[in-house]
Amino acid sequence: MRNRKQQGQIIRIGDRWYVRYWERRNIGGTIERKRVTHSIGEVTTRGKRPPADIKTEAERHMATVNGGTIPAERIATIGDFVEGVYIPWIERYQRPSTLKGYRQVWKQHLRVAKGRTGEPSCESVWLKDTRTHHVQGWLNAIAKSGTLSRNSLKRIQSTLSGIFSLAKQLGYFEGVNPVQDTRIDPTAAEPAETYAYSLEEVQSLLALLPEPAATAFAVAAFMGLRIGELEALRWEDYRDGEMHISRSIWNGHIGAPKTRKSAAPVPVIRQLAERLEMHRLHSHSPQSGPIFANSLGNPMSMNNLLGRGIRPVLNRCARCGRSKGQPHLKADHEYQRDARLPQWHGWHAARRGLGSNLYRLGVPPMVIQRILRHSNVSTTANYYIKTAADDVRNAMAKLEKTVSENPGSELRDTFGTLEPILSALPESIN
Repeated sequence: MRNRKQQGQIIRIGDRWYVRYWERRNIGGTIERKRVTHSIGEVTTRGKRPPADIKTEAERHMATVNGGTIPAERIATIGDFVEGVYIPWIERYQRPSTLKGYRQVWKQHLRVAKGRTGEPSCESVWLKDTRTHHVQGWLNAIAKSGTLSRNSLKRIQSTLSGIFSLAKQLGYFEGVNPVQDTRIDPTAAEPAETYAYSLEEVQSLLALLPEPAATAFAVAAFMGLRIGELEALRWEDYRDGEMHISRSIWNGHIGAPKTRKSAAPVPVIRQLAERLEMHRLHSHSPQSGPIFANSLGNPMSMNNLLGRGIRPVLNRCARCGRSKGQPHLKADHEYQRDARLPQWHGWHAARRGLGSNLYRLGVPPMVIQRILRHSNVSTTANYYIKTAADDVRNAMAKLEKTVSENPGSELRDTFGTLEPILSALPESIN
C-alpha cells in the first residue's frame, strides 16, 4: 500500500512549537496508526503564527517522515529497542560481566535521562527521530550531578553509541550515528589513580598471609592473572613450567577469558612453582580439578578468601592485635589499625604491580604486554605500568650524569654579559 505524503500541522504547546502528523508505529509489538507530536523548536516570537525558521524545520522533518524507508514494525522507542532487542543481543553474544555493565548504565543513567526542560526521557524518545542534540542533552544532564568521573561518562557515551550502531545494523535507524559528534563534560573529574603493588609490598604481604591466601596472592602477583582467571585455574592447566590460561569465572559463570589474546600460557617462576607444589601437597596431591578449591571441591571465590583469610590478618588493632569487626567488639578500647601492616589494594593491584615491577627491572613494554596478555601495548603502557617517584629521580640522575660527561656541558655565560667597569662598582659610587 502506498503511503500518502503528509504536510503536517504546526501547533504551539506552551513555549514550544510542534509538528503533528500520523504514522504507523510498533506499540508493544502491535502495529498501530498513531498521531505523533514532534518538537521542532522554542517559541521566540510574540505572534500566533509560526516564524519562517519553524516552518522550515517542520518541512525538513516531514520530508524525513514521507521519505523514510523504516518499516512500521521497526519504528520503536529507544526504551522498547533497548529492552527488547539490544539487551537480549548483548546477553547472547557478550560475556555476563559485560551484560551486567550495560544493564547498569541503561537503568541507572540513560533510561530516565532528560535533555531540555519539557522533553521526554531517553526511553520515551522514538529511535528514528533521535538527533545529536538529543544525545548531547542526555550526556549533559547525566554529567550535571558531578558524581561521575570522565571515564564513567565515556562509558555511558560508548553504550549509547553501541545502541544506535546495532539499531542501524538491524534497520531500526537511518543516517549517521547521533552519538558521533557528542562530547562529554570536559570539567568532569579525572578517574582516581589506580594502585600497583611494589615488589617490596608483595614480599611483605606473602610473609603475613596464611595459606591458601598466600599462594593465591603469589599467583596474582607473579603471573598477573585477573581474579576470574585465578578462580578458574585447574591443575591440568599447569604443565611444562607454564600455566595455560583458557577459562574465566564471573559470579559462578564459567566462560572464555576476557579477550582472544588472554587465552595464552604464562611462565611460572621458580619461587611460585615451589609455592604451588607445597599447596598441592597440602591439598592431598590432586592431579586435576580446581587449584584453589572450597570444601565442596568447587572453585573457591577469591572475594570469600579475601574476607576470611586476608582482611582479618591485615586489619588488626595496634593495641591488642585483634582483627577489626566481630573479634574486636568486646575490647575495652576503640579499634585503631596497626599502621605497620601493609594495606590491601585489591586483586587487580597485583596485576598492575607485575607490569610495573617488570618495567622497573628493564623489561620492554612489548614483552610485558605478552605476559599480561593484553590486546595492544597501549593498554599495558597507559594503565599497567606505574612509575614510582624513585624511578623518576633515578631517570633524572641518569640524565645529569650523561650531561656532566659531555665535554661541552660546562656552564658558560650564554648571554654575552659585558665585563664590569671598575668605576661603576658599588664601592666606587659616592
